[in-house]
Amino acid sequence: MLKAFVVDDEPLARDELKYILNRTKEVKVLGESDNIEEAFTDIALIQPDIVFLDIQLDEENGLTLAKKLDELQTVPAICFVTAYDEFALQAFDTNAVDYVLKPYDEKRIKKTLDKVNSMRKQGENEEAVKSNVKAEKTEKLALNIDERIVLINPADIVYLEATEGKIKLKTVNNEYIVTETLSGLAKKLENYPILQVHRSFIVNTELIMEIEPWFNSTYNLLMIDGSKIPVSRTYAKALKSFIGI
Repeated sequence: MLKAFVVDDEPLARDELKYILNRTKEVKVLGESDNIEEAFTDIALIQPDIVFLDIQLDEENGLTLAKKLDELQTVPAICFVTAYDEFALQAFDTNAVDYVLKPYDEKRIKKTLDKVNSMRKQGENEEAVKSNVKAEKTEKLALNIDERIVLINPADIVYLEATEGKIKLKTVNNEYIVTETLSGLAKKLENYPILQVHRSFIVNTELIMEIEPWFNSTYNLLMIDGSKIPVSRTYAKALKSFIGI
């Protein structure tokens, strides 16, 4: 449902527009105002999807408010509502999505809402595409190893071990010594199924084959490559929570 804000200095005109918007069942009117200063403050706070804005506001001009709204971090769609058609060119110079003449026609208002909904859907699709592209670009983990940049598939990482001031990164088929911190690598891998099980070990939970109880409430993890990783008492609770025991 769209969130709307109405700016008009005529109370009856505001009421009529709110009535039409409510009848569509596509809009929730979150606020209204009859002047630019109050409207700008409220719109910045409420962050509506669309502002229905009269151009002639007593001694003020709605075009002024439209330009101020461009300063907001979240800029709403603007539909000018007016009894005069001579401001149309100026209105569309402010990137308005529509220009509706009074008296209001319910079908005409519905057309405006359809346009805004279509624009929002297109924007969401574009954001989804950008997210997918970003995910594809970051699918490989780039590591500086022996003055080389090695690209590693995070899904192939079995475990990370902090040892002698460096990190041993063990994949299914290879082993690398990386000059990064354990916490730094963990941050790079935060979108992957990893779990810290010891002060010195982080494991890929997808590659755990067995969990072996050990002494004093600790465990050993048997990994897919045959490695045995200790789980300290400090991290045993997190492991139990992860596996549901």
